[in-house]
Amino acid sequence: MKIDGARAMVVGGASGMARATAEMLVREGARVAILDRVEAAKGEEVAAAIGGGTRFYRCDVTDFAAAEAAIKRAADDLGALHFGVNTAGGGIAKRTLTKGGPHPLDEFRAVIDLNLVASFNVARLQAERMARNSADESGERGVILMTASIAAFEGQIGQVAYSAAKAGIAGMTLTMARDLGSLGIRVVTIAPSLFHTGLTQGIPKAMEEGLVKDAAFPKRMGRPEEYAHMARAIFENPMMNGSVVRLDGGQRFAPK
Repeated sequence: MKIDGARAMVVGGASGMARATAEMLVREGARVAILDRVEAAKGEEVAAAIGGGTRFYRCDVTDFAAAEAAIKRAADDLGALHFGVNTAGGGIAKRTLTKGGPHPLDEFRAVIDLNLVASFNVARLQAERMARNSADESGERGVILMTASIAAFEGQIGQVAYSAAKAGIAGMTLTMARDLGSLGIRVVTIAPSLFHTGLTQGIPKAMEEGLVKDAAFPKRMGRPEEYAHMARAIFENPMMNGSVVRLDGGQRFAPK
């Protein structure tokens, strides 16, 4: 699907991989809305820095009703929606059972809500907007890009909630693509390894080397622009559909 002239919504777009993707989309000629839970002043600053008429909408994806309202407002302002990106997520470090007792159920549910339920909520609402588009010359109406993690496949000790949530995103990718295929809407998930975003920004070099020692090449953390580069390839290639694409330098997480 052509990026130039398209309308895109990037959830989590104030930082990291999502911001890099928003910047790429603007460079390629798209009009972009970024949604994020950061304070309005920070979000407006990021939107101005991205340029190209980018607008910011405050959105906490775990407040499902408020997120729906923010997505509706952003889509209305864009006038159409062709690309949807969601990188919002996070996890906790907690084992299934410790000396203090079993994993608290409310904390497990919170991770599922943030990563899995919120991803589905965003995707279903984006799909509804995309379905209103006229199909392009190849029959496409839109592309939904979700974000999992290689923890979906080889989660480390203490990642039980996060792994379950990201595995859920990976598991629904093909089914959602099949659900939406008749509408010309594609669904693809990127599963990154460790990237320089959020808590991993600015960690010492020695610590980074230890974290990525099991990667094949390159033996370093991913960069946000590399996620954006993959996103562009997915958007522009109509045969990319229903897949989970590992973006990991050949890394497989060890147990810890």
